[in-house]
Amino acid sequence: MSQTEEAKYCVLQSYDDIEIRQYEPKIVAETLIEAQRDRANKAAFSILAAYIFGENTSVTKIAMTAPVTQSQPSEKIAMTAPVIQQEARGNIASTWAVQFVMPSEYTLATLPKPKDSRITIKEVPSNKVAAIRFSGSAGDEQLQEKEVKLSAFLAQQGIEPKGKPIYAFYDSPFILPAFRRNEVMLELKSVGFS
Repeated sequence: MSQTEEAKYCVLQSYDDIEIRQYEPKIVAETLIEAQRDRANKAAFSILAAYIFGENTSVTKIAMTAPVTQSQPSEKIAMTAPVIQQEARGNIASTWAVQFVMPSEYTLATLPKPKDSRITIKEVPSNKVAAIRFSGSAGDEQLQEKEVKLSAFLAQQGIEPKGKPIYAFYDSPFILPAFRRNEVMLELKSVGFS
């Protein structure tokens, strides 16, 4: 069992491989990449990983000592799950938003500031989603197949989603595909599923 902290949610209803979830508010580090989905995910992962591995400026107060130096301390931030990806814009070339969820111990005031200007720190409010979980590789074809199934389920329930699909990846690419946890989520308008 993984010790990685995950975004907090409660399951409101469950239907086979589909769950209706209520997520708690969360803080994310986000970067936008204009590229094909898979390439955007890889590029964004490198940018965000550098941030959590120390390419940041700590905001924690440290007692004054001598001598005074010019460097500002940084800190390592624990990796959490999932890594979230959602299409932000889709013109000639798609732009993808990729997010790392920040550990719950941080607030916007205590989270280290990124040194890379391509990273935005923001709070995501509580939201309700329909999610479908699957293992294996998460290529475009698999994601599309799960999105179609999830959309059909919501249509049958008379529930209207809002926004573009959200892709969630829980495991390292070094985990064998059969053991990976992937999800496609659709945010729900605030009707039904209470």
